[in-house]
Amino acid sequence: MTKYILILSVFTFLNINFIQAQEYSKQELDSIKREIFTIKKDVNQIQLQLSDAKKTLKTGIFVATLGYTVTIIGGQLLGTNPELGEALLYTGGAIGIGGTIVLVNGFNKLSLSKPKIRTD
Repeated sequence: MTKYILILSVFTFLNINFIQAQEYSKQELDSIKREIFTIKKDVNQIQLQLSDAKKTLKTGIFVATLGYTVTIIGGQLLGTNPELGEALLYTGGAIGIGGTIVLVNGFNKLSLSKPKIRTD
């Protein structure tokens, strides 16, 4: 009879430890799942920011290039048609500055905030 009680006690002890180990594993898996979900969310946010910055940068490059091209044409025309050349110089410079501002805004979109330190 004492054998059976001893075996039953050992079996119960092992069974309780096994159940606790399973619970720990479930909690650990839930924590890992939450962390993966958070990382996926962060990656999606970064991809959205990069996509938005890419569009802005392309627009800025195009506008700045257009402005500086007009400026160069204006400079070339100064000798033959000074009034038009001067107007194109100022206009092209203004367009170029506008394009540069758009470029700066695009680079600002690339700036990510400091990562948050987690204390989980």
